[in-house]
Amino acid sequence: MHIDPGEIFIGFTVLLFSLTVHEAAHAWSAWKLGDPTARDQGRVSLNPAVHIDPIGTVVFPLLAMITSAPVLGWARPVPVDLRRLMHWRRDHMLIAAAGPVSNLLLAVLAAGVLKVLPAAAPGGFSLVEPVTVMCQAAVMLNIILAAFNFVPVPPLDGGNVLRGLLRGRPAHLFDRVQPYGFFLLYALMLSGALSFLIGPPARALAGWLL
Repeated sequence: MHIDPGEIFIGFTVLLFSLTVHEAAHAWSAWKLGDPTARDQGRVSLNPAVHIDPIGTVVFPLLAMITSAPVLGWARPVPVDLRRLMHWRRDHMLIAAAGPVSNLLLAVLAAGVLKVLPAAAPGGFSLVEPVTVMCQAAVMLNIILAAFNFVPVPPLDGGNVLRGLLRGRPAHLFDRVQPYGFFLLYALMLSGALSFLIGPPARALAGWLL
């Protein structure tokens, strides 16, 4: 098994920054919509230390990178007090969507940088090459993070968006299923259905951006 420390370093750095922006976007949008809970806990920050989950942010992604498995990760969830939101259903949807939307914006930004980077000169050391590799990793990882989090299954952000759209009996059924969301998510992962859900849109967006 070939392990490239430089590639792992770049991938982990990009993932850490992407997860940090994701959670900071949740915290910032909650604050702006009336709930300062996350802000009061210092979560409106681009300091990775306040968002890190030891397993989801460090151990799981590093193991995936070392073993060449698909890389996914997560950070500590941002707390949201629905009682402080003026229009809790709509606002909770916006807060949930802010995370994956921030990843899409990072992917677009990284793709834009790639467009303006000069071609790397053959031979010799150049900063262009590592920046190119980092931007390519940023595009792919952020697209995957956005697609993964938009899957409409609790506890993912897409689940919270879907909950805000539901009314009546479908909403009550969703609430009953919500405590078992982790089991449903694992079932999707183990069956390969999750790759089927996020793969096509992720590849299409990556192809368009790159």
